Amino acid sequence: MGERLCFPRCRLGRGTGLLQIVLGGLVILVSISSLFKFYSAGFFLHNEDICRHFYGGADVYEGFDIRALTARVGEVLSKMESLQDKLESTVQQMEKNKAMLDKTNISRLEYKKFLEEEVIQPLYNAHIALRQIRLPRIEGIGNTSMKEEPLINTFVIEEIRKYITPKENRLGKINIYGTERIYNTLGHACVLWKKELEEYMDYDIGSYCKDDWILAQKLMINGCDPLPRRRCLTRASKLYLKPYPINESLWRLPDGRNVRWSNYQCRNFECLSSKNPKRGYSKCIGCFELEKEKLKWVTNTSLAVDFLIKDALAIKPGEIRIGLDFGVGTGTFAARMREQNVTIISTALNLRAPFNEMIALRGLVPLYLTLNQRLPFFDNTMDLIHTTGFMDGWIDLLLMDFILFDWDRILRPGGLLWIDRFFCKRKDLDDYMYMFLQFRYKKHKWVISPKSKDEVFLSALLEKPPRSL
Repeated sequence: MGERLCFPRCRLGRGTGLLQIVLGGLVILVSISSLFKFYSAGFFLHNEDICRHFYGGADVYEGFDIRALTARVGEVLSKMESLQDKLESTVQQMEKNKAMLDKTNISRLEYKKFLEEEVIQPLYNAHIALRQIRLPRIEGIGNTSMKEEPLINTFVIEEIRKYITPKENRLGKINIYGTERIYNTLGHACVLWKKELEEYMDYDIGSYCKDDWILAQKLMINGCDPLPRRRCLTRASKLYLKPYPINESLWRLPDGRNVRWSNYQCRNFECLSSKNPKRGYSKCIGCFELEKEKLKWVTNTSLAVDFLIKDALAIKPGEIRIGLDFGVGTGTFAARMREQNVTIISTALNLRAPFNEMIALRGLVPLYLTLNQRLPFFDNTMDLIHTTGFMDGWIDLLLMDFILFDWDRILRPGGLLWIDRFFCKRKDLDDYMYMFLQFRYKKHKWVISPKSKDEVFLSALLEKPPRSL
């Protein structure tokens, strides 16, 4: 009888024990998972990104440059702190010189001047800086989820802020581009050159611009490209004479009075001769000597890498009408092609010499462009791209890849890519050859010639395939 009563009790005890074990295990699992969540949220090892995600704060600041806002607020606080320090210092000086202060009579004019210069003006500057800060719009801008205009809190100069602020269409209508507003473009690297850009954009609206194109070019070359437009009047030379007629201008040295020489070492075109050691530039030496330039692309040389224009045009008779010359020069290639009724646009930078002015004064079209920028031409439009003297063995392969794909974009099917005297280290030749050959263009000419013991020239005439998909 006793044994019978024991069995149910034993079974009940075992069941209770098992239940306790299961519940204990669940408690341990829940505890571990909770600790893991706290750890992930950054309670033990602080992690800002995870914390923001855990608390949902990322949604509030998405599309908003909080760093720029912090910098601007810090700037205002710094101005206020500086004003406070100045006023406290003035009061302390007055306390020290009480005896003299009682004997000194400060006129109302001096008192007014002190208030204006030392108090009101700093307060005004801080007030304006505070008003310029754009706070994020929680509801977004227009029909977008963007809460802040791009870069608006990065710059202080009002003219930059006016430029980068999107321009809403009048009456709220959709414009011809199908958009509600126009965004003026600005190179992303401009934020790294903030001081220089603000100097460039600091001018009086409607007055004459500073003669600071060299600052603009520095910004462009360093990635602040495109630059913002300016609302000031460009300076010209003091005595601008009418250019020579087109039948003379191609092969006649322009009048130097049509160039502003203030940012160059030379003061006239004659000074730019290759014979002058103080000419101030090192790229394309001899390009300003038109007697030598006349021989290029029309006269046979001893080098197999030098192709003639007539041979290139003979590959596609009558088909080459427009093209791009991407390099450093004074427009001689474009001048020779013009004689063949082919219109060529020449890219140019003023690398310590007036390359752009020279091209324009010859009656040709210069395109002021850096390597940083996408070419401003539509797809499949150019009959010819010619390059010489600019992209050589110094160029990074990835950068070159982007450039070549951009050239491929604008070159039409059946168009010609003329690589003219590209040079590099012999050991790097295979890498650069791959860059050109990856597009599977048809080879019309392909010549490699030694330049020196360690360097080689490469010239090629390649035809873009149809790619009709």
